[in-house]
Amino acid sequence: MANERTLIRSGVVITVDKSLGDFERADVLVEDGLIAAVGPNLPVEDTHIIDASKMIVLPGLIDTHRHTWQSVLRGIASDWTLGQYFERIRAGLPAAYRPQDVYAANLLGALEALDSGITTMLDWSHIMNSPDHADEAVRGLRETGMRAVFAHGTPSDPPAEWYFQSIRPHPDDVRRLRAEQFAANDGLVTLAMAIRGADFSTMDITRADLQLARELDLRVTMHIGGGLRGGQAHSIERMHEAGLLGPDMTYVHCNCCADHELRLMAESGGTASVSARVEMQMGHGMPATGRLVAAGVRPSLSVDIVTSSGGNLFDEMRTALQMERALQNHAAMEQGHQAERLELTAKDALEFATIEGARTCGLEDRVGSITPGKQADLILLRRDRLNLTPLNHPWGSVVLAAGPGNVDTILVDGSIVKQDGRLINCDLDRVYRLANETRDHLFTAAGIPPGAMPVDVSVAG
Repeated sequence: MANERTLIRSGVVITVDKSLGDFERADVLVEDGLIAAVGPNLPVEDTHIIDASKMIVLPGLIDTHRHTWQSVLRGIASDWTLGQYFERIRAGLPAAYRPQDVYAANLLGALEALDSGITTMLDWSHIMNSPDHADEAVRGLRETGMRAVFAHGTPSDPPAEWYFQSIRPHPDDVRRLRAEQFAANDGLVTLAMAIRGADFSTMDITRADLQLARELDLRVTMHIGGGLRGGQAHSIERMHEAGLLGPDMTYVHCNCCADHELRLMAESGGTASVSARVEMQMGHGMPATGRLVAAGVRPSLSVDIVTSSGGNLFDEMRTALQMERALQNHAAMEQGHQAERLELTAKDALEFATIEGARTCGLEDRVGSITPGKQADLILLRRDRLNLTPLNHPWGSVVLAAGPGNVDTILVDGSIVKQDGRLINCDLDRVYRLANETRDHLFTAAGIPPGAMPVDVSVAG
């Protein structure tokens, strides 16, 4: 329980706190849900002991952009382009989503994230077809026991009205949610706004949506610079000229944004979220990881969608890192030489997935590092496994070799939610049943026979 004293004993501890550094062997004391102390041989009695002698202890991972409502459509877009994704999912299936379908999808997707070591996730929820859809999305997140940011978006249907220079303002139901469910900002689940931004709505609507968010004291997150259309929009430059940029804004993707726009983002204190796997597959453009860093923005990482990629951040960390290294190495060879050193390190990638994720969500004072006084969101990775033995480079091993199968124990807000490799206090059979029932309903609505294994699904509009 969160109000108990828990001592995580004798682990390899990666704090992601520059003032503390890392420990080859140390303890982490948790009291009343908070990290109370970090260090070797802490003299503590009357505590619940977790033996971490065969573990790596690190902050919980943070996913800063996931369309969790699509979790029940897992894998369906494995061979789709960005255009096919918009046509078949964004313009095809959303109208069939009932509130209970959003609940089932959020419950499934959030538990999937949690099980893989993601203790905080921003749910970018653009399936807000009614207030009931919003309430059920929030209910699904809360039931998992994970930390989450519910980023309230727009309806997805009809897309022609809500996207592509939309003149419809953000749904006013966000006011109700703020007043009734999120009056304070201190819960495990907090509120943000997922706005269209200047790539997908007019500048007048972008201005109005930002004014609404700032009136309600909510952070905003928006898709920017993804694909050819995003690169042509010059949205960050136009928002800068309109005086709209600020530190409360997160920009998702940024692949085709110009370098000077990334510098404008940095100068205004904005944050970024990179989804390297989806961006490369679907044609958003090359991940902007290195260009963001060069401009002064240390990005966070995100899964985006599980319709075409796995739902864990280990794969995202290594993909973002190795793709940037490939770009650096290719540029050096184009100039007739080999790169003398790698610009981005494994340490950078793990920071992107932890403390930079916390900063992107506005939670850096609560989570993202193993720092006394912060909430105890922690994951313990088994290092007595073939993929991590012997452990010679903890940061590199976590980023480039570890995976969800190494996640043994998870604490959120000091409470143990996964132990001995299994989620606890969770009826997974019920989760699976609801997920399959929702999938069958949606496929039936799309004209896909129940039990079919579609390869080239063409969803009827």
